[in-house]
Amino acid sequence: MTAGIAARVGDREATAARLLKSSLDHSYEPSIDIDWDAPLVDGLWGVPEHRVSLYGTDLWDTLSDEQKRTLSIHELCSIARIGLWFEMILMQMLLRYSYDRDPRSQHIQYALVEIADECRHSIMFAKMNAHCGVPDYRPRRLVHELGRGFKALASGPAMFAGTLFVEEILDQLQREAMRDETVQPLTRMVNKIHVTEEARHVRYAREELVRIMPKINPAQRALANYLTARIAYVVAKNLIHRDVYASVGIDPAVGYRAAQANPHHQEMMRWSARKLVPFLREQKLIGGPTEVLWRKAHLV
Repeated sequence: MTAGIAARVGDREATAARLLKSSLDHSYEPSIDIDWDAPLVDGLWGVPEHRVSLYGTDLWDTLSDEQKRTLSIHELCSIARIGLWFEMILMQMLLRYSYDRDPRSQHIQYALVEIADECRHSIMFAKMNAHCGVPDYRPRRLVHELGRGFKALASGPAMFAGTLFVEEILDQLQREAMRDETVQPLTRMVNKIHVTEEARHVRYAREELVRIMPKINPAQRALANYLTARIAYVVAKNLIHRDVYASVGIDPAVGYRAAQANPHHQEMMRWSARKLVPFLREQKLIGGPTEVLWRKAHLV
């Protein structure tokens, strides 16, 4: 561990103590803190207009303003659904991580707090999707089964790096949307809650990743590099479910191909990962043969 990196990482127990206190002072209960009886507001977007996957394409120009906003609601819920899918994976990995360690430590007590946070976030995303009246945009069967493999195989650096990828790209999108008054109040409040609580999760994962990377052997590093690239690719390619396009009368296969080829959407993906990629490169978790997956996902 270089001196520069070490200077940014606190003592494990001291960090956990601060995160535990912050959790007491700055946490939410979404079932209470969100007005689930309030209807969606006519004329507002699910995500900012320029973040909709078809924005700037010929297909986008064929849609009415109402259809564009409808698509944005469905894409909001698709992103939340992939987030919910990964949070369920994360909760299982954190439980396995905690199962093998001393629960008297504040480090493990904070892991349990994070599990509780993620449970509330999963319920919040589920309630938002139900409130918006959209289909269940669950990952396709293959992706769903790959999730089983990831949570079974990923531990140590792959667990923390994979977690950081999902949390940090969502964080970038949500920070922008929660300040945008053209976006639905429901979106903004859900994002505010998630951003506030995920900031602690990100710090926990970043610091732990820095602590453990110098201790692993080349084989473990290679496995972590591969698993991190694989989860990044899968999540990026499934962030917007292809079936969302059916909500505005576009064939799902046509809409998905147009979005994946859309330079504006590709740039949005790179933008969402711009803070994470340099950190993972510093940790030697991006680079080598697996970088092709990052490039195919338009993350670098």
